Amino acid sequence: QVQLVESGGGLVQAGGSLRLSCAASGRVFRYYAMGWFRQAPGKEREFVAAINWNGGSTAYADSVKGRFTISRDNAKNTVYLQMNTLKPEDTAVYYCAANSGPAQAMGDMPRSGIDAWGQGTQVTVSS
Repeated sequence: QVQLVESGGGLVQAGGSLRLSCAASGRVFRYYAMGWFRQAPGKEREFVAAINWNGGSTAYADSVKGRFTISRDNAKNTVYLQMNTLKPEDTAVYYCAANSGPAQAMGDMPRSGIDAWGQGTQVTVSS
């Protein structure tokens, strides 16, 4: 099992940038597809982005394409989410996720089927 800890959230003005990090424990990190999800108050947890085990394949929600970039460093057991041109509607708790299946499938999976979740980090974008 892999344990995940997110960091990098905070308060930013619209149009600004943030980079989230997710540090994973365990030697099997490189075998997992990794993803980011977010949950705003009163809404369901939604898929944001995913990356396969070697970084060669990525997937994004339409709402963040062209603004967010997911990447990973297997030597550091860390996955990142670079968020640019942030909008107030990006405000949410952002969760890191790990899954043993393909990255392309993470967005369509039942949330209960994800292998591991982090505790979440708050991102607030002011207008």
